[in-house]
Amino acid sequence: MKKTVPLKKNHEFIKAFKKGKFFVGKYIVLYALFNSLNLNRLGISVSKKIGKSVKRNRFRRLIRESYRELEDFVKVGFDIVFVARNSETMPGLLEIKKEMKYLFKKLGIFDQEKWDCSKEV
Repeated sequence: MKKTVPLKKNHEFIKAFKKGKFFVGKYIVLYALFNSLNLNRLGISVSKKIGKSVKRNRFRRLIRESYRELEDFVKVGFDIVFVARNSETMPGLLEIKKEMKYLFKKLGIFDQEKWDCSKEV
């Protein structure tokens, strides 16, 4: 990921949860907080309620890959935290990517002008 560094500290996650705006999807919840830096900071939280470690790590990898593909279209200067929601079925990459794009648009941090409609998700 080019313009993104990870959120690692607990207080950074808590700040995004308390002060950031959030939107809820079927599989993920997106929290975003303006950070006034020239880069995005990404955090991913997957609870033990989701399942065993194999399932949690798969969910984490799907979220990270979806974000990597959409990273060029996300505006810079935000702390972004994804929280996985418990669902009966394991979503695929395309479902996560669609939902992520929808949540970014809803939040207003998706740069529609850069998006190439020929490769629509």
